[in-house]
Amino acid sequence: MAIEIQGMTPLIQVFDMRRSLAFYRDVLGFEVVSDSGNGDDSSWVWIRKDECHLMLNDQYEPGNEPIECPAERIRWHGDTCLYFGADPDAAYKFFKARGIKVDPPNDAPYGMRQLYLLDPDGYNLCFQSELKNE
Repeated sequence: MAIEIQGMTPLIQVFDMRRSLAFYRDVLGFEVVSDSGNGDDSSWVWIRKDECHLMLNDQYEPGNEPIECPAERIRWHGDTCLYFGADPDAAYKFFKARGIKVDPPNDAPYGMRQLYLLDPDGYNLCFQSELKNE
C-alpha cells in the first residue's frame, strides 16, 4: 500500500526575514499562516498563497547576523528552483508594474512557458504554465 501524500511545503533558509516577507507577502501576496512568535522579526515563518505553501527560516540566531550574508551561505541558492503554477505573461506584467527587473517569459522545448526570477536570497523562482497546442 502506498503512502498518501497531500502536499509539500519547502523550507528555505533566508538571510533577512523582513526582506523575505516584504517580497513573498507584500509583493507576491502570500499570507502568514504561523510564525515563531515575533511577527516580521520571527526566526521561522510559514506562508501560503492559494495552494502554495513555503516556510522561511533565518540562517542566524537573532542578534548574531553578520552585516552582509556570506557568499558561501547562498552560493547554491540558484540551484534551488521553486516552481509556481501561474500565467507567466501575467506574472511578467505584474513584476514590471512594480519595478522589478525581470526578463520576458520563454517557451521551453518540453512544452512549458516560463518566467524566471530570483528572490531576495537568490533562490530561483519559476512561474510557468503548459503551452497550449493551437
